[in-house]
Amino acid sequence: MTAQSQALSSAADYIKAPLLYKGKVRELYDLGEHYLIVVTDRISAFDYILDPAVPQKGNVLNRLSAFWFEQTALIQPNHVIHTDVDKLGDIVTEPELLRNRIMVTKKAQRIDIECVVRGYITGNGWRQYQQTSAINGIELPEGMRKNERFPKPIFTPAAKNDVGHDEDIPFERMQEMVGAELAEELRDCSIRLYEFAREYCAKHGIILADCKFEFGLIDGKVILIDEIFTPDSSRFWAEGNYAFDIEIDSMDKEPVRTYLLGSDWDRDSKPAPLPESVVNETTNRYLDIYSRLTGSSLV
Repeated sequence: MTAQSQALSSAADYIKAPLLYKGKVRELYDLGEHYLIVVTDRISAFDYILDPAVPQKGNVLNRLSAFWFEQTALIQPNHVIHTDVDKLGDIVTEPELLRNRIMVTKKAQRIDIECVVRGYITGNGWRQYQQTSAINGIELPEGMRKNERFPKPIFTPAAKNDVGHDEDIPFERMQEMVGAELAEELRDCSIRLYEFAREYCAKHGIILADCKFEFGLIDGKVILIDEIFTPDSSRFWAEGNYAFDIEIDSMDKEPVRTYLLGSDWDRDSKPAPLPESVVNETTNRYLDIYSRLTGSSLV
C-alpha cells in the first residue's frame, strides 16, 4: 500500500508545529507567519465523525480547492501561499503521507458568516420553502418544484457556530452583524464565484446546485479562505440525473448517508464502522468528481 492510498485520520503525529484547531476534516497548525491546513480523510455524517476514514478523500478535497483557488484568483483574492509539502522541511516528518493534503495560507481574521449561494431549490432550502414559502426570509413564487432552478442565484447566509449547526439568517441580520457595506461585498462576491463555477461545471456535464464560502479580512481587505467548490462544500449533480420532485443523488458522500439511513443505526450514538464496500464506493465518488472537474486523474 502506498502512502497516497492510506487513509489519514490525523496529521498530528507528523507535524512539528502547534495544533490550533481540529475540525471534522481539517486540522489547522500554526507556522508563525502563516497557517498550515492539513486535509485528512475523516468523514462525517449526521454530526458524527465516522470510522474508518475514507482513502483519497483529503487528497481530493485539498487539490480541488487548490484548483479552484487558482481558477478564481482574479475574481477574488484568496489565502493560498503554496501547497508544496517539500517546502515545509523538517516541520513534516512524513512528507509522502501528507503530499497533496497540505495548504500553507495567509493568516486572516475569519468573518463568522457562512456565505451560501443557491442556484436550485433543494435540500434545506426546499424544506424552508415548503414551510414558509421563503428561504432565509426571501419570499419566493408559489408553486415552485423541488430541484427547480432559480431565475437568478439567491444568497442565503448563515451565522457560523463552532459548536452545533450554523444558523440560517436573513441578509438584513447579516448586515447588522458585519455592517451593510461588508455584507453587500460578501454577497456580490459569493454570487460572482458561484456563477463562474456553475458555467465551468456545466461544460463538464455537472450541475452546481449550491455552494458555500468563507471569507476573512487581512488589513481590512476581504480574502477567500477555507475551501471552495469541493464535494464537502458544494452540491454537485450529474446532468443525467437531474429531475424535478426527486432526491437527486449528489456527487459526494451520498453512499455513506444512504447506507446509514438504510441501516439499523439508532441515530442517538456514533454509528458502527462503515462496511468496506461503502468506503470504497465513497472513495470512487470523490475521485470521479475530481477527474470530471479537472480532466486529470489522481490514480
